[in-house]
Amino acid sequence: MHKTRKSILKRFKITGSGKVMRRTAGKRHLLRNLSKKRRRRAGKDKTVARGLLKQIKVAAPNRL
Repeated sequence: MHKTRKSILKRFKITGSGKVMRRTAGKRHLLRNLSKKRRRRAGKDKTVARGLLKQIKVAAPNRL
């Protein structure tokens, strides 16, 4: 039985349908250099790529 990596739990959330969601990068600082479109889209969560799902589920076996 593996322990759950707490850093994974803080960065990823699972939806009701089973998708794993992550935050979009680039929404912390230096925002005046970005276009309004990029700032708006960076405010929304994105789904995790299929290639990373297995690694995330191994790191958080009891949660995801």
